[in-house]
Amino acid sequence: MNSIKFLGTAGARFVVMKQLRASGGIWLTLNDTQILIDPGPGALVKCSTSRPKLEPSTLDAIILTHRHLDHSADINIMIEAMTQGGFKPKGYLFAPEDALSEDPVVFKYLQGFVEKIEFLKEGKSYSVKNVSFNTPKRHIHGVETYGLNVISSNIKLSFITDTRYFEGLETYYNGDILILNVVVYENIFQSKIDHLSRGNAEKIISILKPRAAILTHFGMTMIKAKPWEVAAKIQESSGVTVIAARDGMKFNIDEYYQ
Repeated sequence: MNSIKFLGTAGARFVVMKQLRASGGIWLTLNDTQILIDPGPGALVKCSTSRPKLEPSTLDAIILTHRHLDHSADINIMIEAMTQGGFKPKGYLFAPEDALSEDPVVFKYLQGFVEKIEFLKEGKSYSVKNVSFNTPKRHIHGVETYGLNVISSNIKLSFITDTRYFEGLETYYNGDILILNVVVYENIFQSKIDHLSRGNAEKIISILKPRAAILTHFGMTMIKAKPWEVAAKIQESSGVTVIAARDGMKFNIDEYYQ
């Protein structure tokens, strides 16, 4: 089954620090390819306690969209687990250059455990096993950050990770399944908060009209607003199936390609 497993749905520092929601990232199973995206705090534990259990040694790649802790805190232990302590080097690591250069979030000794490291850049395309993906546009965020368009056979997924909304953002993402990091309910501090709001998500979904949209990476104001109610309202206004991700939720991609 082609699927998206949400090892956590927490976004922003307070929800992560208090673990009001888990923060393990996203495990993508697509065309016999296993990819972990943004292994934040608790990723390894969530793999071990998942039902069925997720085995890190089966991973083909880890993708880090940016170096912030809620996305990268468990990247070192996940590389260790993917490569069985470095005794079986394997897998690809994709990350922005600033995550591995000065003050790296990936320890230098672990960088040698993976088969290949590729830096994410604007407008570049990449491939691992049976999956390809591209990073169409650098996002507006505090560090070097990229969203993803993931393609395999006839399946197209888009992940819009952390960013301030900017005009035309939606034109870079054309997946049939759209995953959006929606951290704040209302962005009342436009000049300070580089994250999408509920209103931004509604606009993007209404324009793109994907087969399904999934909201995740919730900050405190989104938690208080009840993400499932926010999703229902966006679905009503956009006419698109909109789902609020839950910790441990497994989304069956194949259901939307029948």
